[in-house]
Amino acid sequence: MKVIQLSQYGGPEVLQYAEVEIPQPKAGEALVRIKAIGVNFIDVYHRTGRYPGALPFTPGSEAAGVVEAIGEGVTEIKKGDRVAYAMHVGSYGEYALVPAAKLVPIPAQVDDKSAAACMLQGMTAHYLSYSTYSIKKGNRVLIHAGAGGVGLLLTQLAHKLGAYVLTTVSTEEKAQLSREAGADEVILYTQKDFEKEVKRLTDGKGVHVVYDSVGKTTFDKSLNCLQPRGYLALFGASSGPVPPVDPLVLSSKGSLYLTRPTLGHYVLNREELLSRANEVLNWVATGELKLRVEHTYPLSQASQAHTDLESRSTTGKLLLLPEE
Repeated sequence: MKVIQLSQYGGPEVLQYAEVEIPQPKAGEALVRIKAIGVNFIDVYHRTGRYPGALPFTPGSEAAGVVEAIGEGVTEIKKGDRVAYAMHVGSYGEYALVPAAKLVPIPAQVDDKSAAACMLQGMTAHYLSYSTYSIKKGNRVLIHAGAGGVGLLLTQLAHKLGAYVLTTVSTEEKAQLSREAGADEVILYTQKDFEKEVKRLTDGKGVHVVYDSVGKTTFDKSLNCLQPRGYLALFGASSGPVPPVDPLVLSSKGSLYLTRPTLGHYVLNREELLSRANEVLNWVATGELKLRVEHTYPLSQASQAHTDLESRSTTGKLLLLPEE
């Protein structure tokens, strides 16, 4: 089978297209024939070694496909089931071995591309808005990278929950996408200081929560955008890691809360995984949650997908498709 392999850390060029044997599932595992693969920033962190692992390995943390075979003791799914998963490394290939407990059935109304597109980013938007900070009607919310994959989904959920939603984007084209997703105000950070704009748009009050996936270049001003006892949910670092923070800064700026959540801690067991994933998949099935999948690449072009993702020139979701 064809896979993408990583034998050293580095830039997109270290992603190599290779041929390996199809593995066989062990106890508790399933062999999934992959139909569509989600590309996410966590894949970049694995590729660069920010999240190190044992080399060589196949990257990728999200996919949708069909169960080809199951190992001993598997009861969660059966051969022939359409399934999707996230947060298990090894999806950049034609087949993947996945713990059966991490596989989620795909509703009949949801196609493979949509399922692969919504698992990681959809559940991320879900836990951020429902669990990390539970958005209430009337809350003021700032979402950075508003036209990105998580940004568009998170904006829809925040709007659905009745928040006053502010987003930041880099271009007018992205601003239009953000507005269509439900943003009340869109700030072009390339033209205006987003901190000053947030203060102006909230009459100096600030926001209840900032959802920040950008990191280094936005962190300090994100804190300044918060009202007293506000929350900063730092869930990514597309511009680079944030330098060490003195906790006294949080006190001086209004007894603020700072958290660095990750999806794995919000799907700690199968019950929680199914609850969160099923809600997202059902919203996709009914059209309540709209996906934007504009960028698809053959599996062999994984390095190009990473280049495009890191350039922050894309919008919505990027997918890899195994070649026939």
